[in-house]
This record gives sequence, structure tokens and C-alpha cells, in this order.
Amino acid sequence: MGAVAAILIGFFAFVIMRVSQPQMAPLYTDLSFEDSSAIISQLESLAVTHTIRNDGATILVPRDEILKIRMRLAEDGLPTGGSIGYELFDKGDSLGTTSFVQNLNHLRALEGELARSIRTIDRVVSARVHLVLPERELFRREKEQPSASIALKVRGSLEPAQIRAIQHLVASAVEGLKPSRVSIVDETGRLLASGEDDEVGIVADTMLERRVGIERRLRDEVEDIVNRVVGPGRARVQIAAELDFNRITETSDNYDPNGQVVRSQQTRSEASASSLPSPDGGVSVGNELPGATPDAGSGLAQESNKVDDETINYEISRTTKTEVIEAGSIKRLSVAVLVDGVYTRDANGELAYAPRPQEQLDQIAALVRSAVGFDQGRGDLVEVVNLPFAEGPATEPLEAGAGGFLDLTKDDYFYIAELVVIALLTLIVLFFVVRPLVRGILAPVKVEGAEEGDAEGEGRPAIAADGVAGQLPAPVDDRTGQMIDSAQLLGEAQAASIQKVGDLVRANPAEATNIIRNWMQDAA
Repeated sequence: MGAVAAILIGFFAFVIMRVSQPQMAPLYTDLSFEDSSAIISQLESLAVTHTIRNDGATILVPRDEILKIRMRLAEDGLPTGGSIGYELFDKGDSLGTTSFVQNLNHLRALEGELARSIRTIDRVVSARVHLVLPERELFRREKEQPSASIALKVRGSLEPAQIRAIQHLVASAVEGLKPSRVSIVDETGRLLASGEDDEVGIVADTMLERRVGIERRLRDEVEDIVNRVVGPGRARVQIAAELDFNRITETSDNYDPNGQVVRSQQTRSEASASSLPSPDGGVSVGNELPGATPDAGSGLAQESNKVDDETINYEISRTTKTEVIEAGSIKRLSVAVLVDGVYTRDANGELAYAPRPQEQLDQIAALVRSAVGFDQGRGDLVEVVNLPFAEGPATEPLEAGAGGFLDLTKDDYFYIAELVVIALLTLIVLFFVVRPLVRGILAPVKVEGAEEGDAEGEGRPAIAADGVAGQLPAPVDDRTGQMIDSAQLLGEAQAASIQKVGDLVRANPAEATNIIRNWMQDAA
């Protein structure tokens, strides 16, 4: 009884402690050893219950205190991510430091801040930044360009757009640094960005990304409109886009002869007259007098000149047009659409495949042409083919809103399952251990024939061995005598019962045999 009671007490103590224990959740994950040690020291000073996992990389705290603890740790600048930022200058002992130490601390702080900014990008777990900032020299004309190198630890792989974003992020934060001078590698040693001034390679990567982006955008649009017709997942679309990577600049001057406008006009008119002596005329005094009118017959010839000059300048209208055709325009599109057929259930309940009608395929092709901006003049091609898929029809989709019950997370489900298991164990112990034990303790001990024997034997004369009649001796007062008497009476009753059963069996052997057979069959 003592052992059973101790086991029960220990079991219920474990259940109570397990149920009353707060639900733990990750405070931070993927921590460095420096951050982990600093955070653990702060949690111990705050007397916060915590658990360490993954060699200190993950710290668990009570779920209802996560926000408060994070705010408290943020006051101390934790976690730092293994790098030191501008908080390096928060210390007040920088008065006696040299310029070299100040420049070195500034470089460390800038590298730490850039590493923190890079870690905010999706798929980036950790980052280390190294900057090379050449010092300015007084009498040197050529200036060395700064450079940077970045080592990343990522989940999966980074897209080209994310790599260029990191380059521009670092280049914008450092004076004089160009994005092409930033080299990036991942934890496997794979070169993500070379850090060389390769403008041609950058342009080629940009054009390739543009082509991939156009194909992805058109594919999503076509799949969306086709899936509305044939059902989700019952269509596959592939698009190949041919782009023109030539950048063309055209300048043209157009003159309109009908659009003349007078810009300036100049008119000049001259007239002159002169008299010449006639070859057959003479000179007289009357002709030479002032104011004398030459005589018609005097022999003089008259000569007059008149000149009219007019200059008109016209302005002819001119149109100057400069047209720049940027690279990346679509030269040709090829669209391939594969749709599944129609599945119906036959009399046996099995799915039977049937091809789609040609009229429906033509309608789908018309929708695809409209979605991609089909242009027959540039040689675009659209093909819609109906073939059965190898994986067969998908299962029936779940009803909307049946994703999660009461918006519970995976941790909540595990916690509920743990409580259910503990409750089942408690019920099993109560019903199969505690209940029989309590019933055995509380149930009174019944002795068959004891009361009857006592009632019949009380005051009944007993025949002694010598034939003298007398009364039975008085019962023993002590408890031991009572127990002995009860055991004797119980033994006599059992013996009498066995004797009666034996007599019945000897008197009715056939019926006894049938009863035993029935018992054996029931037991089986």
C-alpha cells in the first residue's frame, strides 16, 4: 500500500507540474555564441525561465512573455547578430583615442550596420561585410576606387534581383563605391557577384532577367485564365519570348514647303533722268542760262532710269523628331498550352477520360491570344493541345475556410495532444489502479456462515466427550480468539458447501458434465 501510494503521489505530482508548466516558444533562433551567452546572462538576471536547444542557437521562453522579453533585450542592443554597429561609439572613453583608432572603429561600425541591413533580406541567415576604403593622398592625381566583399549564409538560393539589390544597398551606403565593385559569395564558396567593372555582363544579366520576367508574367496570366475554364492544375503553359536587345536612336528633320512664313521683306526703288547733247544740235546762250528750258529743237537728248528692288525672306517650317527605342522589346512570342481532358464517373464509379471538344479548344486559343497580345505580323505562335495528364485528376479540393480550426498553430496542436495524452493516462490510473484499491479498502469483509453459526450456536448445549451435556465455553475476549473462531466457522461452512456439491455431482453426473462443458465453452 505504501509503494502504491508513493507511485500515485509521484504520478499526480508529475501531471500537475507538467500541466502547470508554461508553454515554451522560441525567443530567438540561429544565434551566435556571443549573442547566446549575452542573452542567457540577461535572462538569468531577469529571473526568466528559459531552455537552451541546438547547442545554444535556440532559446525558448514562456510564450506569453516573448514580446516583453524581446523589448527588454532590445534596450541592451541584443541580439547583435555577431556584429557591432554604431553603438560602438556610445562609450564615453573616446576622448583620448587616436585618429587611426577612430577611423578603424568607424569602419567596424559601418561594416556591422551593413551586415545587419543585409540580414533583413529574405533567405539571408547571416552576413559578413568587408570594406576597403583607400585613404586620400594629397599629391596624388589618380584616386583608388573603394571596394567591398560580402560573405552570405543563405537558405536555398538568392535570385539575381536580390543579389543586385545587395550590391546597390552597400554601394549607396559607402561614398564613392560602385555596385560593380561589390563581390558576393555564399557559404559554399559559390561566386554570386564578381565585383569587376563588367558593364557588358551586367547589361546581359539585366536583359536575361527581363526576358525571364516577361515570360513568367505572361505565363501566370495565361494559366490564370485557362485554369478558370479547365479547373485548377489541369493546364500547363510554357512561353518563349524573343526580345530585341538593340537600343536604337533615330533623329529626323521634316520640312513643309506649304508652311511658308514671311520672316523679312526689303524693297528698294531708284529713278534718275539726264540730258545729253544731240549729235545734230548746237549750244546756245539760252540753253546754258539757269532755269532755261531746253528747246525741243535745240538738239539735246533726254535719258531716264528707274530701278525697283524687293527682297523677301521666307521661313520654312521644320519638324525635328528624336526617337529612342529602348532594348528589350518583344520580337516574337511562342505560347504552348497543354490542357487535360474531361473526367466522368462510369457505372462502376471509376473515372473515364474524354477529350475536350475542338470548339472549346479554339475558344481557349482565342483567350490566350488576347491575353498575350498576339501579333501575327511579328510571327507570334499559339498552340493549344489537349492530352491526358499522367498524374490523373486531382483530388477534390477542400472547402473554403476548412484550412485551420480556430486558427491554431502547430505548436498549439502539439500542446493539446500532450494534454490529451496526460488526461488519458490519468483516467487509466484512476480506473485501473486507484478505483480497485479504494474499493478493496472500503469494502467490509464478509464471512459466510459466521453470523448464522453464532446465532444458532449461542446458548446451544454442547455434548462433551464424556457424554455430559453443558454449555459452550464463552468466547475469548481478545481479538486473536475471535479471528480463530471466525476462521473455524468459515472452514466448516466451506467444507459443508464442498460436501453438498460433491453429493450433487455424484447424484447427477450427466448434468454436472453438461454444466462443466458449458463453462468451458463460455470461457473459450
